[in-house]
Amino acid sequence: MSVTQAPRPLPPKHSRRSLLRRLFNWSAAAVALSLLYPLLKYTRFRVKPKPRYVTVNGPLPLSGYHAERDFILFADSENAVAVSRTCTHLGCRVNFLEDQDAIECPCHQSRFTRQGKRITGPAEKDLPSYAVEIKKDAAGVTTQYVVELI
Repeated sequence: MSVTQAPRPLPPKHSRRSLLRRLFNWSAAAVALSLLYPLLKYTRFRVKPKPRYVTVNGPLPLSGYHAERDFILFADSENAVAVSRTCTHLGCRVNFLEDQDAIECPCHQSRFTRQGKRITGPAEKDLPSYAVEIKKDAAGVTTQYVVELI
């Protein structure tokens, strides 16, 4: 007589052990990420460079502007504005055109106002501006302009 045995039932796909194992793995991953996040955040940390100060002797010529390698300084009797000479389109050095009273990029003819606001051209952004401190003597005559380049 042969005795036939009933087939063994297969273990369920989602047993308590597999649930606990998955829960442990996810918890370990969450702990690892919470410990690694500050380290990863620190690797992207950059120290801001110290500003560079450029002194321009005043008063400016009658044209009312002074061009340096990194900026163009525009000044009148009360206010002074310095704008970057690097075009926001492709980085060419811009020039001030006195006859047209505009700043123009020689590469692709982007145009900007004296304050660096975009007028036309392929450039999408305005020119960056820099802080300017006006130094005057006791008589109230402008002696120097100090431009803070960042």
